[in-house]
Amino acid sequence: MSQSIGEIKALLQAADLKGLPAFINTYKEDERAGVASLVEKAKKQLNAYEKELARTEKMKSFEKEYASYSYICGIDEVGRGPLAGPVVAGAVILPKDCDILYLNDSKQLSEKKREELYDVIMEKAVSTGLGFVSPERIDQINILQATYEAMREAIAKLSPQPDLLLNDAVTIPKVAIRQVPIIKGDAKSISIAAASIIAKVTRDRLMVQYDSVFPEYGFASNKGYGAAAHIEALRKYGPTPIHRRSFIKNLL
Repeated sequence: MSQSIGEIKALLQAADLKGLPAFINTYKEDERAGVASLVEKAKKQLNAYEKELARTEKMKSFEKEYASYSYICGIDEVGRGPLAGPVVAGAVILPKDCDILYLNDSKQLSEKKREELYDVIMEKAVSTGLGFVSPERIDQINILQATYEAMREAIAKLSPQPDLLLNDAVTIPKVAIRQVPIIKGDAKSISIAAASIIAKVTRDRLMVQYDSVFPEYGFASNKGYGAAAHIEALRKYGPTPIHRRSFIKNLL
């Protein structure tokens, strides 16, 4: 007795991406319209998967170029532009045989996808580090120097320590490890993309916590950036302890 379309649909839903070719091969000769539709759906999923494999391989070009190094670390920061909250840097050493898909510039990913990838990165990475610099410190030393400080802190938390840094655009002062700055690196290197994602998720979660302390400013939605409602609240209620005074002096 042949399988019902419902049973075949359940098999497709249960199949992982690597099982799609077998599913297509098994049911491609079935003439029922419903089965043909499922086979087409499987083909589209397989095509999207193969495109993602190719895109990810392209994003490994720097990791492959410097493969002679034992521990390659991607570095990126989040939060240079907001009016409130810390700047956060991420540092990630991925395994040489990294098989994580969908890594990309964190700004190109949905919040749900970033959260999913955060868990995968934290599980599969050789090592991760996070650096935080407070609004007070940003006001003291300026945002660029604060970014470097956060990056140095993130690197210092790694174990093992890296022997090569792939940085998103910058060269970090006071770091003895060899550095390779890459313009738009979070879209060109899986290591930098991973660092971008863990930094973004960590900072966003922190700003959601701040929202419960200072609910008037909408930190859960604007993450401290200068949204109109945030600026309006700032003028109405004044700055909080997490506002960067050097960033808001012309707004008040």
